[in-house]
Amino acid sequence: MTPSARLQSAIELLDAILVAAKEGGASADQLAKAFFAQRRYAGSKDRRAVRELAWQAIRRFGERPESARSAFVALAEEDVELANLFDGSDYGPATMGADEPRARGGPLPLWIIPHLSDLIETHERPALLDRAPLDLRANALKTNREDVAAQLPDADVLVQTSHALRLPTGYQVENHPLLLDGLVEIQDLGSQLIVDACTVRPGMTVLDLCAGAGGKTLGLAAAMKNDGHLIASDTNRNRLDQLKPRANRAGATIVETRLLNPGREIDMLSDLVGHCDVVLIDAPCSGSGTWRRNPETRWRLNPVRLDRVLREQEKLLNIGAHMVAPGGHLVYAVCSIIANEGRGQVSNFLKSHIGWRAVEPGVGAGRPEGDGIIVTPYHDGSDGFFFAKLAKP
Repeated sequence: MTPSARLQSAIELLDAILVAAKEGGASADQLAKAFFAQRRYAGSKDRRAVRELAWQAIRRFGERPESARSAFVALAEEDVELANLFDGSDYGPATMGADEPRARGGPLPLWIIPHLSDLIETHERPALLDRAPLDLRANALKTNREDVAAQLPDADVLVQTSHALRLPTGYQVENHPLLLDGLVEIQDLGSQLIVDACTVRPGMTVLDLCAGAGGKTLGLAAAMKNDGHLIASDTNRNRLDQLKPRANRAGATIVETRLLNPGREIDMLSDLVGHCDVVLIDAPCSGSGTWRRNPETRWRLNPVRLDRVLREQEKLLNIGAHMVAPGGHLVYAVCSIIANEGRGQVSNFLKSHIGWRAVEPGVGAGRPEGDGIIVTPYHDGSDGFFFAKLAKP
């Protein structure tokens, strides 16, 4: 493909991503995969170049552009080489017109800036959209970090936690024997810190209330040394079904999965009410802490959706509180840098649950944020997370 043809393909891909963001369709990654599957003529270098162009535009504009062309025309005004690709060639984009629309605005949606944590100062914001590195967790049920590092000479050992390693952005590990044999899991540093905050031990009863595909569940199983009762629950069957083969691969033998019906969570967990030593709630959220991995999700978020996830988080906190045994702990986490999803939720919970108190999470990173901790790409090199550890009287 010529450089101009690559740009035209990036425009077409970005248009599909814009439509999906507006209508609640497939993710940008899924759309890119389908896009290239229909264009077998594009080689690996072409695919990489097209994707990088599309994602450059996604990261640049926090407000959803009117069209992909308007985004690239705006970028071309800042980049002469890109502007030269609007050459009107057979497979390239038409030449730019002086009066055609140009996308406007900065990398963050204006409406969301007042909602961000006070710790996310202006100089920190660009890091929210940097390309993310690849973090791994050495699976203590099968190996140790030193042995993994010996097999991955490009990996850096992360000192903030006991099992984390970091590979460069774009490193291909999907088919590595370490991953295929369950010796490592792909897991961001922030997620590993949340597992650390749970401080689970062998023999405990532990509930991962919003387990999803089970990344943190597997970390909990390793910390419990496969000894105890570990329940992974979720209302999403497709995500929860992914946990079973992952647990088998990791050698996590104590994991029990429970598919919950929305609205009947307490009934379906009735045997656990008041019996869990630790309950982890990695709650559905805005996803603002993962913009560097999924930048197009900025275009999907709006005040109505934010209000909806805030109500869901409050409900889950109340469900989780029922499950905790006297003297036990609830760990609440969101992959978000929005204050109301983090410190606001915990503050409201403590006001309405007399006797509960926040305790020190005891992790090796982050900054205090209300009654919890926040980790961010700029300050900690992780995705953005808020988490708090709450003790039941």
